[in-house]
Amino acid sequence: MESLKEKTIGSFVAEDFRTAAVFSKYRIDFCCKGNRTVNEVCKKQDIDADTLLENILQVAQSENNRSIDFNSWPLDLLVDYIEKTHHRYVEEKTNVLIPFLDKLCKVHGANHPELFRINELFIGCAGELAQHMKKEELVLFPFVKRMVKTKESDGILHQPSFGTVSNPIAMMMHEHDNEGERFREIASLTNNYTPPADACTTYRVTFAMLKEFEADLHKHIHLENNILFPKAEVLEKDFVEVG
Repeated sequence: MESLKEKTIGSFVAEDFRTAAVFSKYRIDFCCKGNRTVNEVCKKQDIDADTLLENILQVAQSENNRSIDFNSWPLDLLVDYIEKTHHRYVEEKTNVLIPFLDKLCKVHGANHPELFRINELFIGCAGELAQHMKKEELVLFPFVKRMVKTKESDGILHQPSFGTVSNPIAMMMHEHDNEGERFREIASLTNNYTPPADACTTYRVTFAMLKEFEADLHKHIHLENNILFPKAEVLEKDFVEVG
């Protein structure tokens, strides 16, 4: 048990995504800050590490509803999955949520002024994520696929314009941190997506959609930060000559 306390949060979730539910229950960021150990997190958030690990192990040892083992996927397949599943989700849901939030501000803003800040934060998130995903789709993801193809054919990997894959990865992780912080504020302002007593149906639906959006964003960032990015850096090191 003691050795598990030095294991990172991200590695637990990379091995079995079902453990993400346990970390979420304790309000532990497993995506943007997945490189912290169990000990580090528990000391900072005043959580009993043994209790946390018991909950994690219960989930990990259960055979029911085992999650997809993304950790075993080829990187080019993982890239396609992230783009077609999570990138499309962000594009579709932002187009729905923005008008919903705008309507809430107009109808309920007088009694719930926090809605204006929530709306501002989400609009910022939508804009930043759109640019972020485009950079991944045009720069980082194609290079990851090229590395996979070159490795399979025993070819020579020519150095990209950005130098090493660690450079765009560092930028993407920084942007992930920004969106993680933004959604932490949204969660706080919405009392963890709990509609007020006077909430209409649109109000309740919007909060439910925001909660779902955050959950999808957490999984999206986890797949990149804890699985795709580290493996891409390792794969690049397999090429003796980069030139």
